[in-house]
Formats: sequence, structure tokens, C-alpha cells
Amino acid sequence: MQTNWSGVFPAATTQFNADESLNIPATMEHLEVMLNAGINGLVMLGTVGENCSLSVEEKLEVLSATVKQVAGRVPVLTGVAEYTTTGACAFARSAREAGVDGLMVLPPMSYKADSAEVTAHIRAVAEATDLPVMIYNNPACYGVDISAETVAELAGVPNIVAVKESSDDPRRLTDIANLVDDDFILFCGVDDLALESVALGAHGWISGLVNAFPGENRLLWDLATNGNYEEARKVYRWYTPLLHLDTKPKLVQYIKLAVQECGYGSELCRNPRLPVSGEEREEVLGMIRKAIATRPEIN
Repeated sequence: MQTNWSGVFPAATTQFNADESLNIPATMEHLEVMLNAGINGLVMLGTVGENCSLSVEEKLEVLSATVKQVAGRVPVLTGVAEYTTTGACAFARSAREAGVDGLMVLPPMSYKADSAEVTAHIRAVAEATDLPVMIYNNPACYGVDISAETVAELAGVPNIVAVKESSDDPRRLTDIANLVDDDFILFCGVDDLALESVALGAHGWISGLVNAFPGENRLLWDLATNGNYEEARKVYRWYTPLLHLDTKPKLVQYIKLAVQECGYGSELCRNPRLPVSGEEREEVLGMIRKAIATRPEIN
């Protein structure tokens, strides 16, 4: 399966009202800000999109609205993060009916599956539809590490075309590249490894902080992929203190706080996540406000 996924793909936030109900208009407005900044694709209902805090019906409502809003301008992918393989296959089929362009499949939630179980789970979801599939490896968040060898095995499934690699080990991209065909797509999934991942051949970057700084994300990506590493390093050094927030347990709260400070949405999360408060909040706000005050010029 030939799939042209590359560039900056936000792991987009899901916006909520004060009563924690979905705020679809605000979610769409935020997507439009990022689309206008030149993003190359969208991943809805990932970790940052609070997938596991939404009902299936709510997830499909978000996806249907997104497909309508985007209207084919960029690919729309959805996270598939379910507790059972049966549930994940059912959601994949429903997401296809909602019009998404691809699936980003996680291991089963809450259960630390072994390699054989992960392989069977992701293979089954891929075989449930004809949509292109991206494997999502994030052992820090989900407690399951999908090895380079397992990724390579799954790459033999015709519609498994990509991996989002978030193991916090940039060497893994090279290990995967050495085991798969040249047309298999490699995405960086850790914000503060973006520049290193470009140097190692990543085709794309699924980012969290792009929700707050979409223009700067595109600037960094374009400088790096055009080989202008001197200027890319300058932007990266400005951005890295914020990019570190993407690796923290409260990454969703931190990213949504940055989105709010930049005027693109609300910091409100759905329970069990609580707003950041006290010294922690002041520290994170200080980082965000410093970045806003010193942000690079975008021509």
C-alpha cells in the first residue's frame, strides 16, 4: 500500500466545555489554526486527544466533525486505543465509516501484552479494515515496548505502512529502518527528539506542542528537512524547554495550558486529569510565557 504521510502531524487536543462535555466547535477552530499554519496531517484521539477518557460515541463524533472540517486538505488519522482486540477492531471499522484516512494503533490498554499478543492485536486491527495503519510504540506511557523486530514483522501486513516511534531512544529509528523496506514510513513521536529524528531519516513528526506553536513546528521541520541545520538548531534550542513537557506524565495538561496561553483553546481536561496548580503551574507558565516572548520570526 502506497501512502504519502510525511511532515508535521499534530496529536490534536480535544476541547471540552466547563462541564467536561465535548466542545466540538472549539476543537474544530483549533484544528483550523493548525491547518492555516501549514501542518501536513492530523492525528485525532491520540494521548493528547484524551482518547481513553472518551466514550466510543464521543470519539466517533469528534472524527465525523474533523473529517467534515478538514474536507480532504490533509490526511486524518485516529488513535485506536481500546482494552480488547475485539473492541479495537470494531472501533477501526466505525472510524472508517466516519471517513478517516488512517489508523494509529496502540497496544491493548491496561494490559501489558507480550510480543506475540501485541503482534496479534495490531495485525487483527489492520485486517479489520483496508485503511493504512501506523503502529504506535510508547513504552513510557503504556508499559509495552514494541521492538524493532516486532515492527518489522508487522510491516509484512500489506496495510501496515508506518510507525510512530516514541521509545525515547533515537537509535530505534535506525534499527527499524535496517529491518523494513524503504517505503515504510518512520515518524518521530517524541517532541524533544525531533531534530535528531530528522537526521536519522524520519519522514514525519507527530507532535504535541504543535498544538500551541504550529508555525514554529513547521519552521523547525522545514529548516531541518531542507538541511539548514545551523538555523534549525537555533529554533530547537529555543523550543526544547517546552518540548520536554511532551515527555512528562502531565503532558496533556501542560500542552493544553500552552494552547490556552497562546489563545487557541482551553486547558480544560476530562477527569481524572486535574488542572495544574500551585508552584508547578507557575513553573510551566513561566516556560510557556518565556517561549512566547522570545519566539523566532517566521517569514
